Amino acid sequence: MRKFSIFHFPFATKNGFTLIELLVVIAILGMLVVATFAIINPFEQVKKSDDAKRKSDFVQIKNALELYYQDHGGQYPKSSTNYQIINTVGINNTTLLWGSPWPPYMNMLPRDPLPTNSYVYYSPNGQTYYLYASLERGRSDSQSCNKGNACASLSQNGIPANACGGICNYGISSPNVTP
Repeated sequence: MRKFSIFHFPFATKNGFTLIELLVVIAILGMLVVATFAIINPFEQVKKSDDAKRKSDFVQIKNALELYYQDHGGQYPKSSTNYQIINTVGINNTTLLWGSPWPPYMNMLPRDPLPTNSYVYYSPNGQTYYLYASLERGRSDSQSCNKGNACASLSQNGIPANACGGICNYGISSPNVTP
């Protein structure tokens, strides 16, 4: 004969989850992760960050170029054939690589965040200059040239549209010209 006590539950189930319940929870979590990933879009955020760095770099370079202009009788530094700044401070003219020091104007000339890209500096006559970069967001950035296409002044100055490593679609210039 079977005895029942108040502590015994004859219809009790096993503890734990079934395989179906686990799969449903994993599927729901997966959908939440995918939805969050789609909303945040980390790749786009990295591109925005790189483009913001380029713009910030250009403000710093522009300030250094204006100081140079004041120090050298109304002349901007010349540009090399590979679109870098030629330093005339000191004894010799030296081509400054992006990422190298430019005393006393900058501790370090900035370089493009992408190792395959480069900034472009062009000064045809010492009275004007142009700085170009390739924005990764191109058409999505309201400050890019020609809705993300190459800046118009590139062709006017005989500079290849891809001299930046990508399409040179962002530019700033000396106050007397437009990029």
